[in-house]
Amino acid sequence: MSGTSSKKQLYDYQAKDLEHIFERFKNCPPDYNLLYQLPTGGGKTVIFSEIANRYIRENKKKVLILTHRIELSAQTSNMLTEFGVKNMVIDSKVKEVPATDDHLCYVAMVETLNNRLQDKAVEFDSLGLIIVDEAHYNSFRKLFKFFETQFILGVTATPLSSNIKLPMKDTYQELICGSSIGFLVKEGFLAKATTYTYDVGLGSLKVGINGDYTVKSSEMLYGNILMQNKLLFAYRERSEGKKTLIFNNGINTSKQVFVTFKEAGYENVRHLDSKMGKPERHEIIEWFRVTDNAILTSVGILTTGFDEPTIQTIVMNRATKSPTLYYQMIGRGSRQLPNKKEFQVIDLGNNAARFGLWTADVDWQKIFKAPDLYLANLVSDEDIERKFRYVMSDELKAMFPNSTFDEQFDIKAENEKIVSAGLKSSTVLDKSLEQHCQIIVENSDEITKAYALARMLEDEIHYRVKQYCYLISKSTRNYKEWLLEDYMSRLKKMILMKI
Repeated sequence: MSGTSSKKQLYDYQAKDLEHIFERFKNCPPDYNLLYQLPTGGGKTVIFSEIANRYIRENKKKVLILTHRIELSAQTSNMLTEFGVKNMVIDSKVKEVPATDDHLCYVAMVETLNNRLQDKAVEFDSLGLIIVDEAHYNSFRKLFKFFETQFILGVTATPLSSNIKLPMKDTYQELICGSSIGFLVKEGFLAKATTYTYDVGLGSLKVGINGDYTVKSSEMLYGNILMQNKLLFAYRERSEGKKTLIFNNGINTSKQVFVTFKEAGYENVRHLDSKMGKPERHEIIEWFRVTDNAILTSVGILTTGFDEPTIQTIVMNRATKSPTLYYQMIGRGSRQLPNKKEFQVIDLGNNAARFGLWTADVDWQKIFKAPDLYLANLVSDEDIERKFRYVMSDELKAMFPNSTFDEQFDIKAENEKIVSAGLKSSTVLDKSLEQHCQIIVENSDEITKAYALARMLEDEIHYRVKQYCYLISKSTRNYKEWLLEDYMSRLKKMILMKI
C-alpha cells in the first residue's frame, strides 16, 4: 500500500491513479472537465476523498462533491471525515451557505443544490474543484452552468451516459481509465464471479425512449408463471441456502417473486422498492445484512450506494441494454471478505451474451469517444437467441415417463434432411408436431391431461418455431406469433384424433 498524509491509506493502483489525476490538475486549465473511470468496488469514494483532502491542502481552495442520492451523500461525508476533511452536507435542512462559511469541503445532492443556487442562497468563496460522483447520470449537467470557472472531475465505473442523446464526450474533454475488473480480481481486490446463464426469449420486450427495455413489457414477461418458475429453478439449482440479491425491472415483478418464493416454502425472503418509506427500507436492508441465507428481491434501488460484502449470489431477473446497469448489478456481489473470495451471478436476461462476462476487457476509451457506435454494435436479441439450445429439464422429462429422450429433436438437422429429399421446408414442423403429439399421447389417457402436457411443452415449442423462422429467414413478430398459434391449434386437433 502507498501512504498518504491522512490516516487512511490507498492501495498502489489507487495511488497511481491519484497521481495521474493531480498531474492533469497541474497541467490543464482551471476550468477543465476530466472524467475518471474505475470499476465498482475499486474504491472510487476512497480515491476522490483523498483527492479532496490533498487538493484543499495543496491549492488552498474549497471542494464541492455532487451526488444524486441522499445515501451517497452520507457515505461520502463519512469517508471525508475519515480522511480528516472537515465537510458539510448540503441537504434539505440547509437553507443557505454564506460566503463566510469556514468549511473547506461540501457534499450536496443535485436537486437540493440546484434549488439553493437558483435562489442565490449558496455562495462558495474560493471554490476550485467540483467532483461529480456517478457522473454518467445526466441530472448533474444542470449545475455546470454555475461552475464555469472551476475544474470538474467526473467519477464513474462506466463512462457511458445514461441518456444516449447526451454523450459524455460532450461534457468531459478527457477520460482517465483506472485498473480493469480483470486486474482487480486477479490481484485479489475483488471477488471472482462465476456466471450461470439461462436462455430467455426476449422477443416480447419493447425498448423505450431511454434506450432500455420498458418496465411494462418487462413486467409482462418476467411476471408470468413460466419465468417465475425458471427463476425458482435457477435459484434451487445454483443458490439455495446462499445470501441472494435479485434485481427486477418492475415493482409488480419483484412482488410476484416474493410470493413465488414464499409459496415455495422460503420464509427468508423480503421485497424492497423505492416507494417504501425510509424506515422500512432501512429495516429490510439491515435484515438482509444479518440474515445468512436471506433472499432479497428488489427494483433498482440497490444498484448504487449499497455495499454488502456478504452477498453470495446476484440474480439478474431482468434484461437490460445498459452496460452501466449490467456492471452495477454484478458489482453489488464483488466485495471480498476473508472467507469470501468468490460469488455467483445468475443471468436470466441474456445480459452476459450481450455485454460479455463481467471480467472481460472493455475499451472504455473507445466507448467514450464513440458511444453511438458501441451501442449500435451490441449483439441483438435475435442474434443471441439464434444460438439458444433448448434442453428439456429432468423435472419436465419426469412428466413423460413412458417416452424416451435419447435424442433431441433438431430443427436444423431435420430441415437439412427434408431439403435434401426435395420436400418443402414446412414439412419440418409437421414432423415436430408428430413427435410432440406422440410423447403426449404416450403419457395421457384422457384429453384434459393431454392438453395440460401440451402446455408444459410451450417453451420447447416456442424454441422450435423460432429456429424454423430463422432457417426460412422469416423472423417478424407477427409471422412467428401466427406460426405458434397454428402449431398449438394443429397439435390440439392431432391429440384429439388420437385419444
